[in-house]
Amino acid sequence: MSAREQLLLTEPRAQSLRGWAEDLEDRRGVHVPQFDPAEAGEEARVLFVFEAPGPMTNAGNKRPGSGFISVDNNDATAANMWNARNEAGLHDGALVWNIVPWYLGAASRKPTKDEMKNGASELVDLISHLPFLEIVVLGGLYAQRGWRRYIGSTSFGGPEVVDMWHPSPLSLNQPGRRQEFTEIVREIAAARGTITSE
Repeated sequence: MSAREQLLLTEPRAQSLRGWAEDLEDRRGVHVPQFDPAEAGEEARVLFVFEAPGPMTNAGNKRPGSGFISVDNNDATAANMWNARNEAGLHDGALVWNIVPWYLGAASRKPTKDEMKNGASELVDLISHLPFLEIVVLGGLYAQRGWRRYIGSTSFGGPEVVDMWHPSPLSLNQPGRRQEFTEIVREIAAARGTITSE
């Protein structure tokens, strides 16, 4: 963990979510990467939900990752998300998470129905800690199916929900998808007034 990340972890907006993730890890006996302390934390207005934490979120791997769910991680999926957000100017007010928030292992290991159901339950709880949330962006089929099967079918109300492609190279390298993905991120940034200049 960098000195900057250590400092950011003491930010008030990161503290409650850090505690939430640690509690989840203890309750379920799983490894839960932390929220990126450079992101919006509990002040998030846009929540991007993907499938499950990738290998570069696990600091305990043979090739150590960051320990965070972050667009700054050293992998192509994170880079695609970072590039789209940067191009759209979506620097503030955003948070990245997953329908299954605990580490499953290799990227080829897909979530089971039970894992998605349990993860969706935790996602509803997470959203209750995000008082300014306006929009949930579901990236990829697993996030979309998990939401619709286990959250959307309940009386859960609240933020607007938008679908988009998953930012993995396997997904975005198919014809037309990268442009659609980038346009959705740009529309979200513009519609929510979260465009900032760096």
